[in-house]
Amino acid sequence: MISVVGSKGQIVITKKIRDQLGIVPGCRVSQRLVDDHVEIYFMGPEHNRSLKGILRQYIDPSPESAEDWSEVRERAWAQRAKEREDCKAG
Repeated sequence: MISVVGSKGQIVITKKIRDQLGIVPGCRVSQRLVDDHVEIYFMGPEHNRSLKGILRQYIDPSPESAEDWSEVRERAWAQRAKEREDCKAG
């Protein structure tokens, strides 16, 4: 299909090609000059969905109170100190 370049240097990508490539408003475009033609690459828009909680099934439940967090923090520091001592000894 032949297209005409508009006054601002724009062209229209046919609907069939947009559909096949998944091009939607908000897609980012990378273009580069290669010899005597232009290569154009489309990157989908960044998603706006939250990933919060996606790994929940793989982690231990969170402590329920601030006091529990203090205990967790103390255990973590103690474990890290032990690991450092083990490295020095080894």
